[in-house]
Parts: sequence; C-alpha cells; structure tokens
Amino acid sequence: MKLLTVKNWMKDLVIFIDPDASVNEGLSLMRHRYLNSVIVNKTPTNPDYGIVTSIDICDKIVAQKNNPAETKIREIMVSPVVTVPTTMKLTECAALMKQLRVHHLPVVDEDGLIVGMISATDFLVVAEAMGTNFEERSLH
Repeated sequence: MKLLTVKNWMKDLVIFIDPDASVNEGLSLMRHRYLNSVIVNKTPTNPDYGIVTSIDICDKIVAQKNNPAETKIREIMVSPVVTVPTTMKLTECAALMKQLRVHHLPVVDEDGLIVGMISATDFLVVAEAMGTNFEERSLH
C-alpha cells in the first residue's frame, strides 16, 4: 500500500478564484472540473487564502435563497483556511478534519504554497486500500 501521508493521496488539481468573483463563476468552475471546492486567492483586500465548498453553497446560497449571480465569493468563503503539509500522516489529517468539522483541507508545500487538496471523499479510497492491505496480511 502507498505511504500513508497526505502527499500520496491528495488531488493535485486545485482551482483558484478571485474573492470578488460571483458565486456563479465559482459554481461553473466547480461543475466543469467535477470538484466540490475552490480556493479563494489572496489579494490586497484578502490577505489570507479562503475556501468555498459545495456545502457552503448549499448553506449560504440555496438554503438562504441568495442569488449566486449577485453574491460575491468573499461573502460566503471561509477564511483564513486551515492547511496541512504534504508530509502529514493521513491519520492526523483525518483527526483534524473531524476536529474542525470540515471536509476539505488545502495541502501546502514547504514554502506554504497550495499544491493540492485532500477531502473526506479521498479517505474512502484510503479506507478501501487499508482493507485490501489488511486482507492480504491476514492471508499470510
């Protein structure tokens, strides 16, 4: 089985969006790339990275009947966003997600640049691989 660090299981595709873009623009990016989140860029008026997820859109747009064409990304983003290093163990990452009650964590390199994303969905693949590995070990 692959090493149990975030680097080995994260998705490399990360989409960035300007905080002043409309939620519609974010939805379009997410839908066309089959992603459940976008990272909000740093700007002079937005000094920290942010994140918008499909859950944020459900909670802050759909449930509250806000118009996504008239709502800015900055109005619904979570910022600052918590990040994890590529070297973090998956068990620690899963525990952090549970503690923070989040489903997506941007992954940063040693320079603090976002290089990937790990999500709760990725842990389904991890769990499946762990089960396969466990079965193989049980046979020996």
